[in-house]
Amino acid sequence: MAEALIAGLLASGRFHPRELVVADIAPGRLEHLRRTYRVSVAPDNRTAAQGAEAVVLAVKPKDVEGAAKEVAPVLAARTLVISLAAGVPSRAVFQWLGGRGRVVRVMPNMPALVREGALAIAPGPRATRVDLKRVEDLMAPLGRTVLLEESHLDAVTGLSGSGPAYVFVTIEALADGGVKMGLPREVALLLAAQTVLGAAKMLLESGEHPGRLKDRVASPGGTTVAGLHELERGKVRAAFISAVEAATRRARELGGGKL
Repeated sequence: MAEALIAGLLASGRFHPRELVVADIAPGRLEHLRRTYRVSVAPDNRTAAQGAEAVVLAVKPKDVEGAAKEVAPVLAARTLVISLAAGVPSRAVFQWLGGRGRVVRVMPNMPALVREGALAIAPGPRATRVDLKRVEDLMAPLGRTVLLEESHLDAVTGLSGSGPAYVFVTIEALADGGVKMGLPREVALLLAAQTVLGAAKMLLESGEHPGRLKDRVASPGGTTVAGLHELERGKVRAAFISAVEAATRRARELGGGKL
């Protein structure tokens, strides 16, 4: 996700590569980022954060505490700290920062890697409207952003954070259906993936309810209605709802159960 953010910021043309300072515990990874994007690199997190206007904690949830405590001594009260870690409350990040900086949480998802992400932004301790606008601008090159209260971020994790995996399974299943009916594997996969992409784009650009769009595809007594009947018999919609619910519960458990 850190690499996706770097690529998006540079593609936006708003930053020179040397304005971005990156630290990583893996030397090989750090060298890859330096060679690929020409960004500045630092030997450790504290050095990378020194004098920064904004610090992005793009680490795994289990590593947030260590990273926050490492950069805390060099932060100013005005420093914007953006946490990308799922399930880690902003109040915990603020505590690990020793009460320094202004914290904003962002829940991205994997399609941010291809600039089609869904990113939820939530204010944390000391964050202002100006801070939220800055974060929106920073994240905009990665996809679509929404502003939410932090209490909703676990549900975001269950829906758009985990959602790409659900969609990948759906595409795989559609392709398998095509193969079963005689299509070559590569053709079936292309048709399935493009169908999902096109349907999502049509929904977003039309602004219509998905039920109305579904009805436009399903002619009375036709092939689509027959297929939809099988999906209903298989309780596909209920399964998707349960998947989002289960992932949300797990996110709450990882975050200690409450904000």
